[in-house]
Formats: sequence, structure tokens, C-alpha cells
Amino acid sequence: MYSRITGTGSYLPPHVVTNADLEKIVDTTDEWIRTRSGIERRHHVGEGETTSTMCIEAARRAIEMAGIAASDIDFIVVGTCTPDQVFPNVGTMVQAALGISDTPAFSVETACSGFIYALSIADKFIRTGEAKCALVIGADALSKLLNWQDRSTCVLFGDGAGAVILQASEEPGILTTVVSADGKYRDLLQCQYGPSRGYDALIKGEAAGVEMKGAEVFKVAVNTLSALVDQTLEKAGVDRSAVDWLVPHQANLRIIQAAAKKLGLPMEQVVVTVQDHGNTSSASIPLALDRAVRDGRIQKGQMLLLEAFGGGFTWGSALLKF
Repeated sequence: MYSRITGTGSYLPPHVVTNADLEKIVDTTDEWIRTRSGIERRHHVGEGETTSTMCIEAARRAIEMAGIAASDIDFIVVGTCTPDQVFPNVGTMVQAALGISDTPAFSVETACSGFIYALSIADKFIRTGEAKCALVIGADALSKLLNWQDRSTCVLFGDGAGAVILQASEEPGILTTVVSADGKYRDLLQCQYGPSRGYDALIKGEAAGVEMKGAEVFKVAVNTLSALVDQTLEKAGVDRSAVDWLVPHQANLRIIQAAAKKLGLPMEQVVVTVQDHGNTSSASIPLALDRAVRDGRIQKGQMLLLEAFGGGFTWGSALLKF
């Protein structure tokens, strides 16, 4: 038994923040941002929007594409590091909004790798027969955690959500997933405040949000993702020439280009959306996947490699036939 993606969906808040907009509030330029990241614009949540409301919209679109009813879903997992509230978890909020009950519904927090971790978990539940139809979501509202005096981070992140429907199938879908982490790098990319540490300072605006040492993160990310390509293909017993599309975490265009070079893929076979929404953390891979599916680039039967790298550090990949 395999798990197979049968529907994709995504959501971006309507409020768009361009590089020109950021030039007015922080010491930066459009050229500086584009040169270092490839980002041109990003979306930020507005009044009344939260991580869960974005999840719900993306989920509904994935459900519609899959041609199923919400009641067919028997497993829900959300990758996010920006939940609406400490508890209940975002998964249960989505569950209630969709009118689903009596199913597992939970969230996992592995920063930008959240969607891949969630996908890996759902895949294993389906393979073992514990679930038949899973809703897997990646979503974040990192605009809520940014320090708007730090030009090195505030220009990089945006908000959004992406979702897939994963169903049991006798036809191969997800061939393998790889997830891992190394906590010794925590100081290079973090938001060091939370409910049990410095929370009062954070909510009062007295503490910085996302902190990143960009050059160090870039080096570790490129080396880790390069090794991850080999590890994933070897585990699945698949030659790199079989990969039709690379769907990477949309954090930085230079990191994406380095990953494509390692795989030996021309950029024409890499799904790149970072210019339109920045780094949306857990949402970036399913956002990119949904766009490429809906515009016809990704076709049924093609081999896809998904890969992500996030704070922690965490990282993960999925090799699948669409």
C-alpha cells in the first residue's frame, strides 16, 4: 500500500508587501533584496486572518481538486511554527471548520521543514493502514514574529498556506521520505522566545523575533541539502536522471540554484515561486507544488523531489510520483 497525492491547494493573503513598500519602513533597497534572495514581494495576513484561516482555505481547495468530501478525511496534520494560540492546536481548528470529527488532528513544529515532516507522518499512517485519506497542510504567519528594525530578516518572510490530500493507493505515490535534525545549530536561526521563556518581553515588543545569521545558515543549508539529495535517491533506489521536477523550500533563490546544480537539473525543471511570496516557512513547498500543478507544469506520473531546510536545524525530503 502506498500513499498518493490526489489534490493540492494553497492560499496567500490578499495584502501584498513589495520591496518598494519595505524601502519606506526599513533601511533597504529593492536591488539589495533581489540580489540576496530573489524576493520581489510577499503576502502578510490582515485583520482577522490567522494561520488556521489560511489552512482552511488551502484545505478546501485541495479537497475540491481531489474530488472528495471533507467527511472522507480521517487524518489531519499541520506543519506550522506560528499557531493561532498555544492550544488547541491548529489541526483541530481546521478539523472543526471543515465539519470533521473523531479523527487524529494535530500540528508539528519543525520550522520551514514542517510540511515535509507532516507529509512523512501522514504517509506512514496510510502505509500501515491506520488512515486512508489524510489532509496535510503547511502554513505559517511569520510576519507576526519579525523584528522590523532588522533589515536582514524582515524582508525575507511572508505568510501563506498550502495543502495536499494524501490517499491510500495500490499505485506508487510517495516512494520515500527522509527527515532529520541537528540541534547544535539553533543559534544560527531562531525565535528564542515562547510561552516558557521570555514570553512577556516578546508580546510587549521588547524582544526580537526571528534572528538569523544569514551567511552561516546559507553554508549549512547548501551542504545539507546537497547530501540530502543523494541520501533520498539512494534510499529509494532511484537515479537522479529519473527526477522530472525539483520542488524546493522557497527561502532563497541562491540556495535553490545550488540544490538544482547538485541534482543536475536545469532551472527549467525547478519550481521557483520565492519571488512572489518570499519565505513562507512550512507553506512554501505546498504553495509551489500547487502552483505548478494548476498551471500544468507538473503532470500525473512525473517524479518529484521535495526538499526543505529550517531552523533547528531541521531538514527533510520526499520523493514521489505525482
